Amino acid sequence: MSFKVMQGDYSGVNKKAGFRKIEGVCGIAVSDGFEYIWIDTCCIDKTSSAELSEAINSMFRWYYFEKDFRDSRWFTRGWTLQELIAPSRVVFYSKTWEDLGTKSSFKSLISEITGIPGQALLENIVQNNGLTFRLSITQRMSWASRRRTTREEDRAYSLLGIFGINMPMLYGEGKAAFHGLQEEIYEKI
Repeated sequence: MSFKVMQGDYSGVNKKAGFRKIEGVCGIAVSDGFEYIWIDTCCIDKTSSAELSEAINSMFRWYYFEKDFRDSRWFTRGWTLQELIAPSRVVFYSKTWEDLGTKSSFKSLISEITGIPGQALLENIVQNNGLTFRLSITQRMSWASRRRTTREEDRAYSLLGIFGINMPMLYGEGKAAFHGLQEEIYEKI
């Protein structure tokens, strides 16, 4: 299967060498919630040396970028969870202020990094001063489990909006803040 075949007439394509590989990869991608796949033989026009060169250089930059994106501390900080969830549009920038894309364009990658379902990233799920209740408490708590805060109390306080909770913030109470959040959540349900 080549780029040329993918750009042309699809009749008889299922008899071509490599079709089962593409069909299998597409099936896996759909079941895993991915919207796009990359198969170099189908996505690069190898008859054009300029496009081949550009594609090879771009692939390296993408893989390099993806590693930096995955390793970003932003995805591990407690307070940035609400920054990711609440707005309908989030734009990501590089250290040099280059526009990298949006949470919509990176939905699958962000979902993989954070454990937040792609649909939850894109829907306007903030309603009535908190997330819609179709998302379980356990699911929402799991999003925060990989995140860290400088102050112990902020583990709880950074989740107030995600659960639609208003409670006093008493720095110095330590783990009691998280217990207080749990009590407020259970009172609300």
